[in-house]
Amino acid sequence: MKYLVIMNINPDVLAALTEEEQQAIGAGHQKLLATIKETGEFHSTVALAEPDKSVVVKVRDGVPAVTDGPFVEAKEFLGGYYLIDVASAERAQELAAMVPDAAIEGLGVEIRAVVFEEGL
Repeated sequence: MKYLVIMNINPDVLAALTEEEQQAIGAGHQKLLATIKETGEFHSTVALAEPDKSVVVKVRDGVPAVTDGPFVEAKEFLGGYYLIDVASAERAQELAAMVPDAAIEGLGVEIRAVVFEEGL
C-alpha cells in the first residue's frame, strides 16, 4: 500500500537550529532515502518552495484570478513529502519516524494512506 509521508515545516524552528543540527537533518534524509531505495519501498520524493514563492489560483464565474499566497493561519507549511510503497501502516510509521524532522520540537511528520492514484 502506498503512503504519503508529509513533512510539515516551520521556518522559525529551522532558523533557530545550529548549522550542525541543520546538516544533521540533511544527513538524516539521505539515510532515509538510502534505506527505502535499498528495500524497494521508495516511490518518489519532493521538496517544495516556501509559501511566499507560491500563488493561489481561483476561478469564479469562469474567470481565473491569481493571487500571492497561500495565506494560512499557521506557522507550519507543507515542505515536502516521500511517497512510499510499504506492506503495512506500521512500516509507514516506522519509516516516518526516520524522517529527521520528526525528532525536532516544532516540526512534524504526517502519514496519509493513498486511496486513489493515476499515472504513478
